Formats: sequence, structure tokens, C-alpha cells
Amino acid sequence: MDKKAKKRLDVINKKLQTLRPRLAGSREQADDLDELKQLEDEVAALEAEAKKLKESK
Repeated sequence: MDKKAKKRLDVINKKLQTLRPRLAGSREQADDLDELKQLEDEVAALEAEAKKLKESK
């Protein structure tokens, strides 16, 4: 894995650390379904990108 991919993976992991608790809180208090859907989509996209980067070692 080159430096650029490793740095991107670090950034993705940091974003996921902040998004996952927000997603859990949004699921518990589901008063804004648009926000819940947006968070789910964002987490899924970041997880897919992280998986792609890990596979390209």
C-alpha cells in the first residue's frame, strides 16, 4: 500500500469513528429519517472505500 492510500485509509477510519456513534444515536432517536439515511449511506460508502483500499495492498 502506498503512502497516499495509507493516509486515505487513516482519514476514512477517523471519519468512521465519529460517524458510527452519530448513526447509533440517530437510530435511537429516529425523528429525522433523512439524517438517518444520509448517515447510513455515508458510513456504507466509507466502509466500501476502506475495503477497496485494503484489498489493493
